[in-house]
Amino acid sequence: MLRSRIVGTGSAVPKKVVTNHDLEGLVDTTDAWITSRTGISERRIAVNEPCSELASRAGKAALKAADVSPKDLDLIVVGTVTPEMTFPSTACLVQAHLGVRPGATAFDVSAACSGFVYALDVADKFVKAGAHKKALVIGVDQFSRIVDWKDRSTCVLFGDGAGAIVLSAEKGARGVLSCHTHSDGRHWEMLYANGPHQSSHFDHGHHKSPYLRMHGNETFKIAVRTMGSAITEAMEANGLKGEDIDLLIPHQANLRIINAIKDRLKLPDEKLYVNLDRYGNTSAGSIPLALDEAVREGRLKENDTVLFVAFGGGFTWASAVARW
Repeated sequence: MLRSRIVGTGSAVPKKVVTNHDLEGLVDTTDAWITSRTGISERRIAVNEPCSELASRAGKAALKAADVSPKDLDLIVVGTVTPEMTFPSTACLVQAHLGVRPGATAFDVSAACSGFVYALDVADKFVKAGAHKKALVIGVDQFSRIVDWKDRSTCVLFGDGAGAIVLSAEKGARGVLSCHTHSDGRHWEMLYANGPHQSSHFDHGHHKSPYLRMHGNETFKIAVRTMGSAITEAMEANGLKGEDIDLLIPHQANLRIINAIKDRLKLPDEKLYVNLDRYGNTSAGSIPLALDEAVREGRLKENDTVLFVAFGGGFTWASAVARW
């Protein structure tokens, strides 16, 4: 069977570190309050580092790890909701930055924090269909640009970052086994962000703020439920049980959500990867960034089964299973 196998990973984060103690000087909050409710200690904030630059750095690292030349790529899919331009796509900018051959397919996917898994699903289907042989899949976001730094309920949660993988069309048992993507646009008002010069058709004059807005408690409940159902769907599709999962890499949004998912699967801590404490919620960047760190730490070995699960604005939710 032709599969898309992950042959390289990479990541990139901004240089600037913003700790919880730093935020105490911006809003009415404390390090203890943030840590106890989210599990976040610090995050990276981009300064003069455009979204496409972070994406390109992550992509370059993934290509190096895969020992694949940019000229061999024929597909680039980027999951992001914070591009520096309305168009061209971030994927096209990455194509230019990395020297990917003219004529390759390049486009962005908008699914907020589920963006990477959505992008993986799209690229996987292209590869399995035989349309492309080498794909670069990137998740990148810079929520520091769209959060209200006076809103303590949201500004403490997010950071900037990017992660990338290289997919190669190969025959055999290793590779992406399945992807599962879903959405429910009825609840868009619980988590959304207008652009600085944009107003939604659905606004009716009530939502003019350019900043991210979130109803935290309601979003938390739906995130736990939908991510749980996405995990069940992925495991049932592949005949897996909890003990068959070697590593779970969830979207890094909130430690309470992550622990709820871990408890649902009855997974021990060593089968869960968390870097939320150091980066916060990097949206579409969170899963590939965590994956790259897990790979570099030796947390995955050949034929291990890794499970990704995400939830984002839209609402969107998604899962994927891969055999390493």
